[in-house]
Amino acid sequence: MVNISIDLNKTVEQNAGIYYEKAKKSKKKTEGARAALEESRRHLIMLEKQREKEIKVEETKKDIKREWYEKFRWFFSSENFLCIGGRDATTNEIIIKKHTEKNDIVFHTDLAGSPFFIIKTENKKPKEATLREVADATVSFSRVWKLGMQSSPVFWVTPDQVSKEPQSGEYLPKGAFMIYGKTNYIENHINCAIGMLEDGRMMAGPIEAVKVHCKKTVQLEQGRERASAIAKYIQKVVGGEIDEIIKVLPSGGCKIKKT
Repeated sequence: MVNISIDLNKTVEQNAGIYYEKAKKSKKKTEGARAALEESRRHLIMLEKQREKEIKVEETKKDIKREWYEKFRWFFSSENFLCIGGRDATTNEIIIKKHTEKNDIVFHTDLAGSPFFIIKTENKKPKEATLREVADATVSFSRVWKLGMQSSPVFWVTPDQVSKEPQSGEYLPKGAFMIYGKTNYIENHINCAIGMLEDGRMMAGPIEAVKVHCKKTVQLEQGRERASAIAKYIQKVVGGEIDEIIKVLPSGGCKIKKT
């Protein structure tokens, strides 16, 4: 039973009006409580999904097998050749001395301080597509990118043409090598994209190669946007870990290329 108080100094209509207003306020409070409850429920669902995503990323990260070449620049060409490049003088030295075999192909630019790139041929002959992709990677991961240039002379040679023996009176610093014999120059241009392989690893290289191996890709060009902002955008589009994305970005700043 509900007790209703009547103000005898007011008319029936006035008393009814008072209870009508009270009922409206009560209804608004109830609706507000329901809305707040629904908002809390949606927020909890969102947090649960976010946590599930984080757990999935953590599990994927644990499952990813690290390959020997991941300490260098690397990508798989559109023909599935492994291509590796130096990150600095030390890794240039390591690549040439320890990871270049007889039938591999060595790429470099005429610009000082650029990386060496190697096509690991496994005694197979790559076609023109792979040669052009590696030429593009060689300039894209060199000082050419930072300088804002669109291309620079790139050549390829065979491993037996690369030597640590300087000419008389010369000195070769770490990461530098002498090139003897004929150099084969090849057209190139700045060309860099990032995608995620099926095993969860981030791969950076020419778009022609990346789109063959990755379902989703993001193309980059020279710019001055923060690496963290670029990485967050890439993560949103293709997935992956921020740190892993930043690791494969070109040195010298970049921005998202509009396509």
